[in-house]
Amino acid sequence: MNEKNFEYLRDQVKYTGFGEGLESELKEKMQQQEPSFSLSHNAHYGTDTATATLNFKKSDQSDMYFFNSYKVDLQKDNSKESLEQTFYINKGSNITMKEAYNLMEGRAVNKDLTSKEGQVYNSWVQMDFKEADSNGNFKLNQYHQNYGYDLEAALSKHPIKELDTAKFKDDLMDSLKKGNVQSVTFMKDGQEVKHYIEANPQFKTINAYDGNLKRIDNRQTKDEKQSEGQNTSMKQENKRQNQSAEEDGPAAPQEAKKRKKKQSNSM
Repeated sequence: MNEKNFEYLRDQVKYTGFGEGLESELKEKMQQQEPSFSLSHNAHYGTDTATATLNFKKSDQSDMYFFNSYKVDLQKDNSKESLEQTFYINKGSNITMKEAYNLMEGRAVNKDLTSKEGQVYNSWVQMDFKEADSNGNFKLNQYHQNYGYDLEAALSKHPIKELDTAKFKDDLMDSLKKGNVQSVTFMKDGQEVKHYIEANPQFKTINAYDGNLKRIDNRQTKDEKQSEGQNTSMKQENKRQNQSAEEDGPAAPQEAKKRKKKQSNSM
């Protein structure tokens, strides 16, 4: 057995999201020197079960093995039929097992991909369940950098509390780029409300869901953002007026009251 080849494949399997549990079986299979072999991995996401079959093939010219692809069979708790998709391994950034699950759930994943010419480029990838190839694999639509989807700008249109802290904002964006549904805090009428969001590159926005994972209209969340901004502006104006009243002395409250009344008439 080629020891360096084993170490490379072991790490490749690990960082494609299958952990370290297949290491012993991988070594055993490679020692048998068969032309090809497969490994199986089971994962659970909530009530869904995903079974992956990892496919390896030996080179015709040497003792080197290659991790070519893995096939995912997704069985959802509320469905009798399973969904299948094969994901191919390349030299670039591979789609991980969790990302594969997210894609099969219909969500989008952001990846650095490699073109046929060897050029690395960034793109959002999303499965098209209306179109499949001759092998039964669903097409993966790509939304490249030039498509114009700006995740940060899409998030800024909603009253999301986590965006106010750089660390939380970065973690949120990283999670969404992996295709996850992420829990966030929406500010509504000065109150914190738990929502869930996911990236939607096709329509250059995000999808928002309430605490029961019921879809929320994007216009509604934008209105909440606008309302929250107006509340903040009014609070800041009131604060400025109070500070001005304290500085101006006894006559100031009447002047502040006039300014406030004038502002109300203009609204």
